[in-house]
Amino acid sequence: MHAIEQYIMANPWCAWIVLVAMFVILAKCADIFVEAAVAIATKLNIPKLVIGIVLVSFATTTPELTVSMMAALRGNPEMALGNAIGSVICDDGIALALAGLFAAAPIVILPSVLRTSGIFLLIIEALAFIFVFQDFTLSRWEGAVLVGLFVGYTVHLYRMHKQGKLKSDDVEEEVPEEMKKSGVGLLLLYFAIALGGIILSSEFIVTSAVSIAKSVNIPESVIALTLVALGTSVPEIATCITAARKGHGDIAVGNILGADIMNICWVAGASAMANPLILGEKEIFFMFPAMFVIVGVMLFMLWRGYRLTKLKGGVLFGLYILYLAALIVRFPPETGLDDKEGKEPVAAIVDSREKVAVPDEDKEEDKGE
Repeated sequence: MHAIEQYIMANPWCAWIVLVAMFVILAKCADIFVEAAVAIATKLNIPKLVIGIVLVSFATTTPELTVSMMAALRGNPEMALGNAIGSVICDDGIALALAGLFAAAPIVILPSVLRTSGIFLLIIEALAFIFVFQDFTLSRWEGAVLVGLFVGYTVHLYRMHKQGKLKSDDVEEEVPEEMKKSGVGLLLLYFAIALGGIILSSEFIVTSAVSIAKSVNIPESVIALTLVALGTSVPEIATCITAARKGHGDIAVGNILGADIMNICWVAGASAMANPLILGEKEIFFMFPAMFVIVGVMLFMLWRGYRLTKLKGGVLFGLYILYLAALIVRFPPETGLDDKEGKEPVAAIVDSREKVAVPDEDKEEDKGE
């Protein structure tokens, strides 16, 4: 394994091939993982409500979570947080935008969805920024706060569903017939193999992304905000477009808002609990304002008339293009952030056993106090 990773690090052209292949494997393994989990829960007579809200909610961000968690554990904090924030931007600027553009008619938004998910999304965005603004670090306890808020949000959704305020279609997950007929033992095997595939593909995604970042001399966070975030968001993008074309655009919007919340609370929070996420000032003050603008414009347009039209979808997609342009201007390939500021990159070593994610010991001691 170590020899393969060294080869990828030394050959950027190979890293591109591995990155694309691992995204495909990750998406497929994530599907099998969720299908097996839902099938097991069904056979164990776990209520469908719990299956829908808990398992299916986790399914929407399984790729993002595994990649960010692996990056955090291997000492790539820029990639871990960049993937989480970048996935929010991709979900709103690409998935939701294309849903509006491909829908046959304007998508009607449930006001209750915006009153709960929309407002909560704004709150946790602001809170996450406050956490990293002070010392450019998302610490373990701050990550635990975000995860705790997600748990509270999940409980709130459970209560709303019990009160009949959420449709069952929003949370149910289809299970293939072959899995419905399989025994628990075989389902556990599916579950284990899929989990192994998720972990392995995530590790190679991180290695490939680091190799690509170094080959073009740009910060790892830029690769995470673009390539990695786009790759891990492919399932949401495909699901959103399909739902919109089939006339279920309202479900697509609800799922995207839920995915945004999970990317901040669950993906970033859990990754920080695994290893504190330390980033540079330049990156913090780019990724968070970019997210605020796209999410803010998205919610503002949805609140006006509670409809997602082709025009609004076009505006969101246009904002994403502007975001990419600003990213190139802010982090030009010829001047990497680390070289410009004279700092050594936080993550550069392939072997995770030898990596240390905390470049500044004094800062970490202060955090411990």
